[in-house]
Amino acid sequence: MILNLQNISKSFSISHDAPARIVLNDMNFKMEEGDSVAILGPSGSGKTTMLNLIGTLDRPDSGKIFFRDKNIVDFKPRELDAFRNQEIGFVFQFHHLLPQCSVLENVLIPTLVLDDRDEKKQKYALAEKLLKRVGIWDHKDKLPGKLSGGECQRAAVVRAMINNPSILLADEPTGALDKENVGIIADLLMDLNKNEGLSLLVVTHSQELASRMNKTYELVQGKPVLK
Repeated sequence: MILNLQNISKSFSISHDAPARIVLNDMNFKMEEGDSVAILGPSGSGKTTMLNLIGTLDRPDSGKIFFRDKNIVDFKPRELDAFRNQEIGFVFQFHHLLPQCSVLENVLIPTLVLDDRDEKKQKYALAEKLLKRVGIWDHKDKLPGKLSGGECQRAAVVRAMINNPSILLADEPTGALDKENVGIIADLLMDLNKNEGLSLLVVTHSQELASRMNKTYELVQGKPVLK
């Protein structure tokens, strides 16, 4: 089992005077290694909050989050940095590529912490392999502004994969794309899941993308319900 969320609660306060709004309420959720899971739900239901907690971008008010056998809620800052860099890949609705960097430079950003020259060469080779796989190696020297939205999102997926994460967390990865590019990104994610053993947890409004996953949950009153 790669993820085990136990009794997770999370609330937010807009101001000191306003009562806290409960987003996730004593939530439990499990995910098997190598699985592909879609999370559905209306805006404000807690989908992004759930991803942010799993990815350690935020902390729960209460509860435990086990990644394999370790409770990541207890991690110290240095452990969190290493965990995010080595185990987690993030893809968002908007690609967040740095506009001043080429596609290849953007993809290699997560590897900048590496000191070993051989490791850097291996990452460059992996970047080439993945960019060719998604059909944009010929655009490697272009700035993001010269690419289409679908090409930028493919580059973002490759960047998320460059450190061989154990799980990919995708928050509306096709939300800004047309139908053709939705299919391309869906094909790419499922290929990585089936052929690389990558675990996928995808928040989406796209029924097309959700239908490609092994399991689909809907967040209802702060808790995931299997559909």
